[in-house]
Amino acid sequence: MEALVTKYIVSAEKVLEEMQRTKGAINVTEESVDNILGYVTAYLEDAKYYKAQEKFETSLTSVAYCEGLLDALRLLGAVNFEWPAKAERKK
Repeated sequence: MEALVTKYIVSAEKVLEEMQRTKGAINVTEESVDNILGYVTAYLEDAKYYKAQEKFETSLTSVAYCEGLLDALRLLGAVNFEWPAKAERKK
């Protein structure tokens, strides 16, 4: 598990060091949002599959990817939602 975590951390650090920011305003089309939501659904299905296989680490990774993409869409203003735990705290 530690090796897997290290692999993902190193990969993310490399991307952060080498990525190039897009200049100016960006346009997120509905088609792009639909495409990303397809990934969200696939990651969620993967999480369920791996949970059923009792591969909990892989399941957790998959659902974390799913949540990350949902958060990114929300931050871009493409979708609106609140995580259930956050909504419960407001009551």
